Amino acid sequence: MSSTYLPRQIAVGPNSLEQLGEIAIGNDASKLFVVIDGFLVTSDIQLDKRIGHILQKEGLEVTFFSDYQGEPTTDHLESALNLLHTSQADCVVAIGGGSAIDIAKAVSLFALNIDLAWDEITSKNRLKRLPLIAIPTTAGTGSEATKVMVIKDMKTDIKMNPGHKDLVPDVAILDPELTTSLPKHFTAYTGLDALAHAMEAYVSTLACDTTDSYALNAIRLIGKALPNAYKNGSDIKAREQMLLASCYAGIAFSNASTNLAHAAGRPLGARFHIPHGLSIALLLPFVVDLGLEEAEERYAEIAIEFGEEEKDNPKQLAQKTRTKLDYYNDQFQIWEDGLKYIDIEDFRENIPLLVNDALNGNGIITNPKVPQKSDIENIYHSLLKKLTETAMNKVF
Repeated sequence: MSSTYLPRQIAVGPNSLEQLGEIAIGNDASKLFVVIDGFLVTSDIQLDKRIGHILQKEGLEVTFFSDYQGEPTTDHLESALNLLHTSQADCVVAIGGGSAIDIAKAVSLFALNIDLAWDEITSKNRLKRLPLIAIPTTAGTGSEATKVMVIKDMKTDIKMNPGHKDLVPDVAILDPELTTSLPKHFTAYTGLDALAHAMEAYVSTLACDTTDSYALNAIRLIGKALPNAYKNGSDIKAREQMLLASCYAGIAFSNASTNLAHAAGRPLGARFHIPHGLSIALLLPFVVDLGLEEAEERYAEIAIEFGEEEKDNPKQLAQKTRTKLDYYNDQFQIWEDGLKYIDIEDFRENIPLLVNDALNGNGIITNPKVPQKSDIENIYHSLLKKLTETAMNKVF
C-alpha cells in the first residue's frame, strides 16, 4: 500500500497570481499574512504593492513579513509569529523561494500550536494549522507541494526538517511571470535541483506508481523546457513548464524521498556556501554512477523521457541518462561555477568530514544501492578530479 499527498488545488498559468484573493476567500480567509522574500518588496520590484492591490479588490486585509535572509531559522519564525498574532491573520501565504515557503509552513503550524515541540511533529496523527497558500518564484525546490520544511534551530545550530502530510500547502499558485527575471545561472541551478528531485524519487526504494508518474512527467518537461528557459528567460511557455516540473518533482520526492545526491550535497553546500541546486548538480552524475547497475531499468526509462529511442538495450539507455547529466553540466557551466565556491585544497583535506556528514543525511537508505563510507568517498573524489581538470583547462 502507498499513499501520496499533494496540494488540493494547483493554479497554473500567466497572471494566475491575480486569483490570490479569490483563492484566499475560498479558504475562508479575511486577513492574510504574507511571507515574502525581501528583494521582492524593493523599489525595483514592489511585488507587495501588486499583491496588496489584488487583495484589496476582494476586501481582504494583508500584513507582509520579509524580515529574514538566507536559510530559515527559529529566530525568523519567532519574529513572524509575533507579527502574525498582532495582525490576527487567519491565512498564511508564501511568495518566494524555498525559504519563504518553509517559514510560512512553520508559521501556519505554530500559530495554532504554540506549545508544540519540534520532535513531536512527525508523530502526530493530525496537525491543525492555518490555511496555507504557496506561490514559488523559482522552479526548483518544489516546496509548494511537499510535506517537509527545514528550519535551523539557532540554539543548537541544527537544521530541523520534520515531515508531515498536513504540512503540504492547501494551494499552490504557479505563475510563470514571477520567474522570468531569474538569472540564467539560478535558472540552471534550480532546474537541475528539480531534475534531481524527480530522478532520485524515481529510483528511490520508496517509489510507487503514483510518484513514478509525477517523476517521469517532471523529467520529460525539464528535458524540453530547461534549455529554453536558460537560453531565453522571457520564454513564458518554458517557464510555465519548469514550474509544473518543479511542482511534480516536489510531489514525487515528498512522497518517495530524495537520496544520495541530496545527502551528500547538503554538507558540500554548507562547507563552501554553495547554492543548493548547484551543489546537487555537481554531485548527481557521480551518484548516478554508483547506482547505475542496481537501477539500470529505471535509468533507462529516464533516458526515454529525455527523448532517447527505445531501440537501445537498457544498459545503453541507462548510460545515456548519465551522459545527459554531463551534457547539462557542461551546457550550464556547472563545473566552472562550482570552482567559484570550492577551494580545491580545502575540499581535498575535508573529504573525510564531508563523508561523515553525508552518512548522517536523509535519503541514504532509499538509494538504489545503499552506500558505504568508501562509496561516498569515491563520489567526492570524483568531483574533486573533475573540478581539478576544469581548473587546469581554464589555465590553459
